[in-house]
Amino acid sequence: MKKYIVMALLLGGVLSSCGEYNTVLKSTDYEYKYEAAKGYFAKGQNSRAATLLEELISILKGTANAEESAYMLAMTYFNQGDYISASHYFNVYYTTYPRGTYTELARFFCGKSLYLDTPEPRLDQTSTYKAIQELQMFIEYFPTSSRKEIAQNMIYELQDKLVEKEYLSAKLYYDLGSYTGNTSYSSTGNNYLAAVVTAQNVLRDYPYTKRREDLSILILRAKYDMAKESVLEKKEERMREAIDEYYAFKNEFPESKYMPEVEKIFKDASQYIKDEN
Repeated sequence: MKKYIVMALLLGGVLSSCGEYNTVLKSTDYEYKYEAAKGYFAKGQNSRAATLLEELISILKGTANAEESAYMLAMTYFNQGDYISASHYFNVYYTTYPRGTYTELARFFCGKSLYLDTPEPRLDQTSTYKAIQELQMFIEYFPTSSRKEIAQNMIYELQDKLVEKEYLSAKLYYDLGSYTGNTSYSSTGNNYLAAVVTAQNVLRDYPYTKRREDLSILILRAKYDMAKESVLEKKEERMREAIDEYYAFKNEFPESKYMPEVEKIFKDASQYIKDEN
């Protein structure tokens, strides 16, 4: 019996709440509606708050509540996990109120919204570049913000995602190897060269990446395999390039897990080098 009483009370509360919300929706008292939206927002009922604020945003334009309503609307979408809508409305806020009360927060959460919406590394990373740009702008506008470190760490994570995307591309080129029937290499005829160029570009753009060792071994492997498939008159020159890469790798990563493979490459490549004495 007590179970049914509790259920009835809960259902009554829900119905009462729904009835109250419907009354607010139908109201033409916009001040009352705005206070209700604030109340729903404060209670974490973001969907209801968003619905009311979407209606009020144009009505409140030019009033004392316009700025707060614009920021609150963006936050309702952020809290619901709709990061695309949230980033849009945060952008609308700080564009409209460049010196507003919530401008620092709006720029930060705009960047964070885009950060949270970025895809996995294998997919197109256009939105990742956009998120980095937004977070960098936040740091530029608010260099002393207490959220600066958080923003910077998000940028680092996003850059790692870009590196991973390019690493996967370089690895794919390497795995594809040379084109069928190709015995030399050129900028258009060899996937090993594409692997080297892609990996080198990543190391140039992100020299402190945690993928540095993996990219470096990929370059060494590609140069060595490329040399093996070169025509005879080019083989020694290209084996020397592989050996140069060997020394660069060994100097930078003397304790690398790849050292057994690296030493094997060096031993084999050295056989193609003529004794100059």
